[in-house]
Amino acid sequence: MIAEVIVDIPVKQTDKPFDYKIPESFLSLIQPGMRVVVPFGNRKRLGFVIRIKKESELTNLKEIDSMIDHEPVLTNELIELGGWLSKTALCLKITAYQAMLPAAMKASYKKYLRIVHPEELHERWPESLSFLNGYYNKEWGQILKKATEDELIIIQKALQEGWAVLEQAVGDQSTSKRIKSIGTELSKAELEKAYDQLDQRAKKQREALAYFINQDQRHFIPLARFLEETGVGRSSVKSLIDKGLLLEKDVEQFRDPYSHSDIKSTEPLPLTIEQQKVLEPIVRDIEEHQHQVYLCHGVTGSGKTEIYLQAIDKVIKKGKEAIVLVPEIALTPQMVHRFKGRFGSDVAVLHSGLSRGEKYDEWRKINRGEVSVVVGARSAVFASFKNLGIVIIDEEHETSYKQEESPRYHARDVAIFRGRYHSCPVVLGSATPSLESFARAQKGVYQLAPLYSRVNQQPLPEVTMVDMREELRSGNRSMFSKQLFSKLNDRLEKGEQSVLFLNRRGYATFVMCRDCGYVVQCPHCDISLTYHRRQGRLKCHYCGYEEMLPDHCPSCQSEYMRYFGTGTQKVEEALTQLLPEARVIRMDVDTTNKKGAHENLLKAFGDGKADILLGTQMIAKGLDFANVTLVGVLAADSMLHLPDFRASEKTFQLLTQVAGRAGRHRLKGEVVIQSYTPDHYAIVDAGNHDYQSFYQKEMLARRQRQYPPYFYLTLITVSHVDFTKVVDATEKIARYLKQRLSNEAIILGPVAPPIPRIKDRYRYQCMIKYRNEPNLINVLKECQNHFQDIHSKDALKVTIDINPYLLM
Repeated sequence: MIAEVIVDIPVKQTDKPFDYKIPESFLSLIQPGMRVVVPFGNRKRLGFVIRIKKESELTNLKEIDSMIDHEPVLTNELIELGGWLSKTALCLKITAYQAMLPAAMKASYKKYLRIVHPEELHERWPESLSFLNGYYNKEWGQILKKATEDELIIIQKALQEGWAVLEQAVGDQSTSKRIKSIGTELSKAELEKAYDQLDQRAKKQREALAYFINQDQRHFIPLARFLEETGVGRSSVKSLIDKGLLLEKDVEQFRDPYSHSDIKSTEPLPLTIEQQKVLEPIVRDIEEHQHQVYLCHGVTGSGKTEIYLQAIDKVIKKGKEAIVLVPEIALTPQMVHRFKGRFGSDVAVLHSGLSRGEKYDEWRKINRGEVSVVVGARSAVFASFKNLGIVIIDEEHETSYKQEESPRYHARDVAIFRGRYHSCPVVLGSATPSLESFARAQKGVYQLAPLYSRVNQQPLPEVTMVDMREELRSGNRSMFSKQLFSKLNDRLEKGEQSVLFLNRRGYATFVMCRDCGYVVQCPHCDISLTYHRRQGRLKCHYCGYEEMLPDHCPSCQSEYMRYFGTGTQKVEEALTQLLPEARVIRMDVDTTNKKGAHENLLKAFGDGKADILLGTQMIAKGLDFANVTLVGVLAADSMLHLPDFRASEKTFQLLTQVAGRAGRHRLKGEVVIQSYTPDHYAIVDAGNHDYQSFYQKEMLARRQRQYPPYFYLTLITVSHVDFTKVVDATEKIARYLKQRLSNEAIILGPVAPPIPRIKDRYRYQCMIKYRNEPNLINVLKECQNHFQDIHSKDALKVTIDINPYLLM
């Protein structure tokens, strides 16, 4: 038998399956989706088996060296999905497959064979016990080398029937968590006999044996817990180990990132008529195994999460599984708590806040079928479920669902692929859907499921617009308008909470010399450095470069260095001066970079330990606090004037989402939006909570300028340390595209992007706008291959992003 293997060498020349002969001893073991070690050239490489066949056109095939997995890590569906991704996202197959697995699995593995319940095995399958004992705690790779084919068949049967397990220790990157545990492999009768023979004076030893005699099942428990529960000392345990009555060994234990969280169990809530109308067709599709994409367009606080929970409950009752995606920045503990509260240990969580080991353990729970629900960020869409019943994408408009590195996939497209494969519904939920999704719903490609009122019938918060130009004219130079400041004071007096939003971290946007106009810039990127006052340092938010704040201007030696622009640190300082009695929690990348910080800060705010929550866009969505009655937006137009055709859409979405944090429960909410362009339709419509009005105006602008959803886009970015090579390569690509694509395709550029240099590499771009270009993928592949071939030593990099979300 022959295995087709995708080898872990990420270059174009090896981006195809290679045939390897399966050794006779592995014939009954190897399956598609497993990882194997294969000889490639003069060294050994990891590879993914994607297909098994009877013959090959090639002769003198090399053999597979060893197996890494004893069961597939990729399902047949994920293997197919990887092939689809490599075509649609123009990535290498090995890159697609690796993106589906946790980072810890990119390391080398060692696995050990362990026998479970040996006394039961002895009763049911006596001939295998002594043989398996010979391999007990042996490394899997060594077993494969030493065992005969017959022995391997017995081991595989023991693994499949649960008499033996393979405990894994991941190599350099992460290891399985192991805890010193105590137990016995003697039968109850043997233990009772030993108990009777023990010296009457050895009271603690007798108590220890009595503990295991009284256990229904032979099992190992953590040593620390055993000592605490029995009051037995370590010396007594050691004596029993020396006598061969007890065993001590390290036992694998799953890391649970939420083990210390106080999660209360919840029951389904009664649904409103509107919620029932949305849920009914989704449940019908679940029952009838139908694939349909639903766009659940619901105002903030309309009860979308309860619909998700009740739909998932139906899926679980049918013995199927569910994937729930939440944007990385909005993966609030609240969302995880809601799902854990409803479905308990049936939920696995995958997001960037977990350690490598925790992600690896959560992935194993999914792969072993120990959970039915996955809640996570973008990459959770690859959860290796075999019987998927629903995929839900909350806040579907979020740009974080698009991966900006290879493979450049959008989680929504992957979700729809999987929904189609499993014949199950896909639900996209948002108060502010992306224009592309809403346009598809209007055309009937998606099914629109509207929720236009809040579940508690509370009105949407009242929004006040403040023109900061008028504030300036009246002599108010503060970052807080008179109205916002007076409302903040009012909330403090009432004991209510406020949320302040500013989408800019740091203290000052840039530092400039008042004498000569010099602005301190990053030496590696064409962008100004941001001042962070707490550390007294200037930082680049693109490459991470840092330097101390200069005392004098590096250009003219003047002492008049001044800070311009406002970041969250500056606002925090102003609040402590103007409202010294206010307790402020600041949430941005700088305060949430430690593990668990995000959850701890939100918990403190939820417990009433602060009056004001100040933050960037990570606080704009997903939060639900009963006592928040005021939301203040400090600079509504900070994103409006960016060189990005989605700038208006992103501004509208962010303002609508952050406004939705106020008045979600019994207390009435208010929103104050401060802006220097208060008459822009994105800001006006956000203030009126009017998505339809914004949609009509923005669609008109997109149609006139030939942008999505009327046209598709592909962005080609070329980067190199030598500016002339970048320009030359980009011009060649633009000429080639004009020759090979139809006359209807619009090719813009080449041109330098808004940030022309990042990390010492110059960048040039060209953009393709098109409606229907059947030959586009082939043309783009030819471009990619040509420049990778002839410029590989020069390290010229060509990045192709189909349907890009990041244009800067």
